[in-house]
Parts: sequence; structure tokens; C-alpha cells
Amino acid sequence: MATAVFSTFLRHYLYSLSQTPHRLRKRMLATWTPDQELNQVRQRSGADMKRKLKWFDLIALGVGGMLGVGVFVTTGPVALHVTGPAVFLSYIIAGISALLSSLCYTEFSVHVSAAGGAFSYLRLTFGEFVGYFAGANIIMEYVLSNAAVARSFTEYLCVAFGESEPNAWRVEVHGLLNGYNMLDFPAVGLILLLTLCLCHSTKESSTLNLIMTIFHVIFFGFIIGCGMYKGSAKNLVKPDGLAPLELKVYWMVQLLFTSAI
Repeated sequence: MATAVFSTFLRHYLYSLSQTPHRLRKRMLATWTPDQELNQVRQRSGADMKRKLKWFDLIALGVGGMLGVGVFVTTGPVALHVTGPAVFLSYIIAGISALLSSLCYTEFSVHVSAAGGAFSYLRLTFGEFVGYFAGANIIMEYVLSNAAVARSFTEYLCVAFGESEPNAWRVEVHGLLNGYNMLDFPAVGLILLLTLCLCHSTKESSTLNLIMTIFHVIFFGFIIGCGMYKGSAKNLVKPDGLAPLELKVYWMVQLLFTSAI
């Protein structure tokens, strides 16, 4: 009896496996319609989500996503070891890119008023295959960036409590490669705490994000104000000019390559 069941299962499995290329080819560029995205997906879920976020919550989510702690974590090391004062050009380019991206998102959201973001918009425009990879890339981006920020949180927390060694609160594991042998339990605890907050309630997590975003904006305003009052234009050219020689050569090669194309 068991042999017959296994044989039937194996036959069906192999048949389904043989149909995979055909199904992949059929669904790769299969696009959804706005009606499917707005109505059929909602009916399939079996429940409608209640609207609990106000306009200021949505603005705080957008601003909080842009003014993340990555600005505190990466700006100093990049300016010190890589680009020099030219790091401000990166923020200008990022701002222009964010503006163009926001215009694209606005146009999509006007035509298709559905939740799902880039995944839904790409599935409607280019098909499920492209939408799947976009969703997977977004998930990887959030996972990796949150992990990096959480590890940096431990270092800042050590400094705040007067520890001179940034790895003071990490546990060293012998036998692993250098750089991969420090267990960061405070970072894990921070991620678990924020995950529980997000899973508890959309409204409460949005309120927490709103409070943190207000503190971020105030802190950035303080930094900008102090920088404009105490800053000096000489810092943009000392000691090695606006940008290191290696960076200038890199951009020159990029411009020549682009003009040649």
C-alpha cells in the first residue's frame, strides 16, 4: 500500500516538474489588470483591512524611511575614508533620484489605488516574474540594511554608556573567521522588540515611527543650523581638495565611458 502511494506521488510530482518550464514561460510576462489587483486579491484574502493611518502617519512613514539612522552610521566613515568632502554630492544625487522615484510612485498610485507598492505596480506593468524579483530585492534590502543598522546601534549604545571599546557588549566566539566571530545580542534584542511592536498593531507602530521621525527632523535641523553657523568653506577643500585623486579618476573614467557609449 505504501509503495503504491509513493509511486502515485512520485508520478504526479514528476509530471508537475515537467510542466514547470511551460508554466514559467506562460506566467513570466503575464500581467494583472487593475480590476484583479483591486478586487480579486481582496476577495481571495477573505478580509478587508481597516484604514487606521492618517495623512500625517503616511508622511511620517515616508520621511522616516528617508531619514534613517544610516545617515548617522555611514556619513562619517565615508567622508573620512572614501570620498572626503565630496560626500555631499551623494546626497544631492540621492535627493534627485528620490524626487524622480516619488513622481513615478505618484503616477502609479493615481492609476492603481492598490496596496503593495513596487510589487503591485510592476506586476501590473511587466508581469509576475518581474514583480516577484522586485519584491524579493526589497525584502533583501530591508533585511540587510536593518541588520547593519542594528549592529551599529550596539556600538553607539556602548559609547553612550561610557565604553571605549565598541565590541564590549558583543560575545566573541573562538574558531570563526575574524569579522564573523562577534555575536551581537543587543542587536538581536532590538530587532525582536521592534518586530513585536510592528506585529502588535499598525496604529501603535505608526505612532512610534511618528515620534522617532519628529526627533530625527529636530536633530537634523539642529545639525544643519550648527553647520551653517559654525561651518567653514575651507572644510570643502582641505586637506586633499574636494575629493581624493582616486575618486576623481574613477568619475573621469565613468564620464568618458558614458560619452563613448
